[in-house]
Amino acid sequence: MSKASLMQGNEAIAWGAMYAGANYYAGYPITPSSEIAEVCSNALPRRGGVFMQMEDEIASMGAIVGASAAGAKAFTATSGPGFTLMQEHISAAIIMETPVVVINVQRQGPSVGLATKPEQADIMQLRWGRHGDQALVALIPASVKECFEYTVRAFNIAEKYRTCVIVAPDEVIGHMRENFTQPAPGDIPIVNRATPDCPPGEYKPHTFEDGKVAPLAAFGSEYVFRLTASMHDENAYSNAEPCNAAARTDQLYSKLQKNQKDLTFTKFFGEDDYDTLLIAAGSPLRAARTAALDSRAEGRKVSVLQLITIWPFPAEVVRWYGSKAKTVIVPELNKDGQIASEAGKCLPDFVRVKQVNRYNGTVLTPEDIAACIKEER
Repeated sequence: MSKASLMQGNEAIAWGAMYAGANYYAGYPITPSSEIAEVCSNALPRRGGVFMQMEDEIASMGAIVGASAAGAKAFTATSGPGFTLMQEHISAAIIMETPVVVINVQRQGPSVGLATKPEQADIMQLRWGRHGDQALVALIPASVKECFEYTVRAFNIAEKYRTCVIVAPDEVIGHMRENFTQPAPGDIPIVNRATPDCPPGEYKPHTFEDGKVAPLAAFGSEYVFRLTASMHDENAYSNAEPCNAAARTDQLYSKLQKNQKDLTFTKFFGEDDYDTLLIAAGSPLRAARTAALDSRAEGRKVSVLQLITIWPFPAEVVRWYGSKAKTVIVPELNKDGQIASEAGKCLPDFVRVKQVNRYNGTVLTPEDIAACIKEER
């Protein structure tokens, strides 16, 4: 049995990736994600894997897409400015259906901003940062344990659905340390991509079948095939026909939409008899849970819904829990309320949605949230 250790969130992400079978890392150091690269630079080569420090984030993203096409479980880590540079290659990974995992440890911006301070202002960029119609999966852990677990799950999703998955803790979660015991091998199931079993001459690297995912051969195997970032048909040949373009785009969406229950991770904390629901992700969750417990002790009916999957946005879950409340309060580390805006779209008109925002590089406190709760009395 593994012994408990005092582990950092970023370290847990690196070890979670290797637990999932990651054997290729390419990246460029950037605060506050650099510990992930540091762990991988030492541990991956010892395990027979590959660590590459690239010249920038554009090259890093291109490298992991290529490594994935060659059969590797590949990932990279960055923060806001680097994540911005990765968008074009993330878009290519999506249309080519090469499974990759990207870690974006969110920090305060815009631009260089406060490079060592937390923020959650990349929520919309996680989903909409790329050009064109596209969809992906984004997860936000809120503890060291979740950093490990949901990195493993990110690889499982990427491999199963041939897509890009982003894990996006904020700086507080990336740098905090907690006691953590690494699961034994097999405790968390590991998913590997489906590979073709047909004769090589019959292999098609893509499918247009609604909600389905084609098996993926590796470059260099007996299956000779191509991948292209241009609009293409099932054989990956360029195809500019309108009906083909629509079918290709529909399939890229449907494989996630049809399987959204498999991609949605949330947690509920509290009692069922609430009139105020706090919805939080990442480090604000910890303040929200304390505020809810303190409010309960004072006689207020407050519970908490944690969002781990942020994209595809868990609209049905938010609607289910939110519709039982009179007020939904969303604490988050950004100015505009990026999570609150999505939650508001899911809720009936009789539910009041309130925001508690901080965007100065410091964390939200239970007192910040409690003050908003008390306004409801």
